Amino acid sequence: MVVRVAQQARASNAYRVVVAADHPDILTACEQHGVTALLTRNDHPSGSDRLAEACDLLQLPDDACVVNVQGDEPLIEPDLINAVAGVLRQRPDADMGTAAHPIDSVTDFTNPNVVKVVLDARQLALYFSRAPMPWWRDGFARGVQALPEPAPLRHIGIYAYRAGFLRQFPRLTPAPIEQTEALEQLRALWHGHRIAVHITHRAPGPGVDTPEDLEKVRSLCAQAANRTADRDR
Repeated sequence: MVVRVAQQARASNAYRVVVAADHPDILTACEQHGVTALLTRNDHPSGSDRLAEACDLLQLPDDACVVNVQGDEPLIEPDLINAVAGVLRQRPDADMGTAAHPIDSVTDFTNPNVVKVVLDARQLALYFSRAPMPWWRDGFARGVQALPEPAPLRHIGIYAYRAGFLRQFPRLTPAPIEQTEALEQLRALWHGHRIAVHITHRAPGPGVDTPEDLEKVRSLCAQAANRTADRDR
């Protein structure tokens, strides 16, 4: 699965794709498929902390743009990687970039595993939460039965950083709101750093959190391979 993610990332405009691994078995799998990988510590509290170590190991300059693609997103679209990198390059007032898409179902809106984000007028993140937000005061008087307008936004867990900020991140004190919501990006907001958000109208493909998710993604990949084979005949 990690190799598949790296292959998707290679199809983006990234100058270099490197897997930051926490176990030698991941390095071995990457080497077998020609994917560059490096071994980091296995006790990092968050992906951002791991990425900070990787920046040092790779000796990246502080102004380098680094996109963190999670290893459980084998269907990540290369265009989304490009867009998140682009939104950070275009926003010198932000230290991070990320993405979101409109929510189209009440089920997703009320699901605490679906992270929501609200933006300011400049499309910088105001807050991320597992709770339904923004809260429609009048419309939700009898419970959440419909979505507010404009549509609320679902956060997509992909981030772009400048390497210099990544090196600072592990030294930032964990934020109370970060610990309450279990969302590490809130640490950046709590300390006054800004996060620019790219809005896409395409929901990302499913990630892999359970064995059932893995089978679903395998099925989708097989269907895509069959369609490609049919076109090539």
